[in-house]
Amino acid sequence: MSSDAASLRPIQATVCDVVFNRPVVGPYQHLAVAAPATALAATPGQFFQLLCPGQGQGSHVLRRPMSLYRIDRTHGRVEFLYKVVGTGTRRLAGLATGDALNLFGPLGHGFRLAPGWRHVILLGRGAGMATLAPLAETARASGMAVTAVLSVARPELVLAIDRLRAAGAEVTLVNDVDGSAAPDRVERLLCRIVAERGSNLIATCGSNRLLQLVQRLGRELGIAGQVALEQPMACGIGMCFCCVRPFTLEGQTEYRRVCHDGPVFDVQQALA
Repeated sequence: MSSDAASLRPIQATVCDVVFNRPVVGPYQHLAVAAPATALAATPGQFFQLLCPGQGQGSHVLRRPMSLYRIDRTHGRVEFLYKVVGTGTRRLAGLATGDALNLFGPLGHGFRLAPGWRHVILLGRGAGMATLAPLAETARASGMAVTAVLSVARPELVLAIDRLRAAGAEVTLVNDVDGSAAPDRVERLLCRIVAERGSNLIATCGSNRLLQLVQRLGRELGIAGQVALEQPMACGIGMCFCCVRPFTLEGQTEYRRVCHDGPVFDVQQALA
């Protein structure tokens, strides 16, 4: 489906019941909510605006943008993997099974896969791999092979590895402790994967240095790249222009709204 067609999907605010909301590792939580058909029609890379408990109290006034971690159409739910960092996410972490949560979405343009592609590479840092996980499932369902390279500070902080393997992705973990996450070593790893298996796409999220790496390899090896950008935002629908950032198109700088025009962009257009 084209990004233009995806933008025509219904967007609505819905009060959903929490199915579970449990800690994963470190400051991360895994949240699942029962979802209506409009939410289940979301595509990998899209996001929702979550109305965290206590909204409107003190400085806690905005919804929190959350990328999709899983679209579980079998059980009728959407899932999020989020980091507890402030007032909104702390209150979100306090929700229990059966509590109500207001979702607004699905929003934005997600990842794009072309018919006939045979192999895609996912390159994520930290929670960035959570955004890429639905893409692994969609690619495998379309008959594509998937290789996922997960970059983390420490091995015990790895996220989404079981889910990626369950989806049929071949997973490699790199980390800062043993130096395997250093950009030059990741570059050699990716070049080896491409030499052995080829690649139609490298998708990335979660790190500017990985974005720059994918840009360089894309130019050198002629491989398409897409990036899911993480950007502070307010409305989520392009009206407030809070999430504007620069991009380059045909040598010219153009300012675009991450929530409305993205959050997934051609990697060669993004400025790190």
